[in-house]
Amino acid sequence: MKILTILGARPQFIKAGSVSRAIALHNNQVASLESLFSSEDSKNQKLQTKNQELITEIIVHTGQHYDANMSDIFFDEMQIPKPNYFLGIGGKSHGAMTGQMIEKIEEVALKENPDWIMVYGDTNSTLAGAIVASKLHIKLAHIEAGLRSFNMKMPEEVNRILTDRVSTILFCPTDTAMKNLKAEGFPFTLTTNHQQLITNVGDVMQDGAMFYRHLAKMPKEVSSLWSLVSSEDSKNQKLQTVNQKLKTKNYILCTIHRAENTDDETRLRSIFEALNEIAKEKQIILPLHPRTKKLLENLQTKNQKLLTKNLTIIDPVGYLEMVWLIDNCDLVMTDSGGLQKEAYFFEKQCITLRDETEWVELVECGANRLVGADKEKIVSSYQLLVSSENSKNDELKTKNQKLQTNLYGGGKASENIIKELLRYE
Repeated sequence: MKILTILGARPQFIKAGSVSRAIALHNNQVASLESLFSSEDSKNQKLQTKNQELITEIIVHTGQHYDANMSDIFFDEMQIPKPNYFLGIGGKSHGAMTGQMIEKIEEVALKENPDWIMVYGDTNSTLAGAIVASKLHIKLAHIEAGLRSFNMKMPEEVNRILTDRVSTILFCPTDTAMKNLKAEGFPFTLTTNHQQLITNVGDVMQDGAMFYRHLAKMPKEVSSLWSLVSSEDSKNQKLQTVNQKLKTKNYILCTIHRAENTDDETRLRSIFEALNEIAKEKQIILPLHPRTKKLLENLQTKNQKLLTKNLTIIDPVGYLEMVWLIDNCDLVMTDSGGLQKEAYFFEKQCITLRDETEWVELVECGANRLVGADKEKIVSSYQLLVSSENSKNDELKTKNQKLQTNLYGGGKASENIIKELLRYE
């Protein structure tokens, strides 16, 4: 079996890495079986089953999101296979980017003649891969299928809906995703006259979180703060005070990057006013993206310079550093979709600075609170969580039990994906 995997951004590579490791494990198992049987008759009896088929994965990097950090070191450190093709398509409009991707992916697909094209999530690279698969009548596997924000203004929402519609197998990460598809009339009949297969395999992000947890490392900036705070020679009383709680890992991890927040001056100011207020009593560590930093600086007029006074702002961190920050924090506050889930994987409460979320099951189970960009809601949600943490009542016990509920497959998603691909007729 040959799979052509289409990826366009660093987060997709991290997700795909889990499936690539599952493929490698499967192939190693097949090779082990082959070595056990020297007799041709015996070997054929054991290996002429679809489940013992070797899998070849060809990885295509479209270049949608150019990332200077994606060097050879990145792939080695993350234990991710390097791409076989790099298309170098990025920095263009949605239409130009998607159109050029379709052209180049088609060229690769015709050359490699894969049995499957595999795509992840909801990027322009995802949609381009889906269109190529559909036009060339190649089976399409969509990982993270069925996710919905129900906000059609989001380009990602359009991409994921269109990709789902032409997929052969829709690998859903949750029961909620399954329900979304069924509500929209899935499964549909494909050009091959086969019906789409819809299955809940779990979330590959949890597979990755579990794998990388033991590889996580403290960010250098945080390590420097710890050293400075603990130094007897430190004379900076203000820094000592601000970072005192960090030394005991008593901090909130926060990220802000989504355009709906950063591009709206009112929302951005409201969020940072809330964060600054909360940070007066509990340290907030904020890895700040350069784009968000620039917009924030523009916002901080003469009368607004106190927006970040109490925050501990650090440079953006790599994935392994982010895993460390999640694993060691007390609480997550974010507008990131992925970080909402990662907080759950590490049994941390999350306050989401958005008006909607694709991960509604986290809200339903009490692990996530949607507060938008409302200052009062942000502060009150934090205070409510602090109050719950300080209590010993049944509500807190219930909350902790819910956090331990397995919603995303328990780290077996990649294994389940490989089984379904091999099983498909």
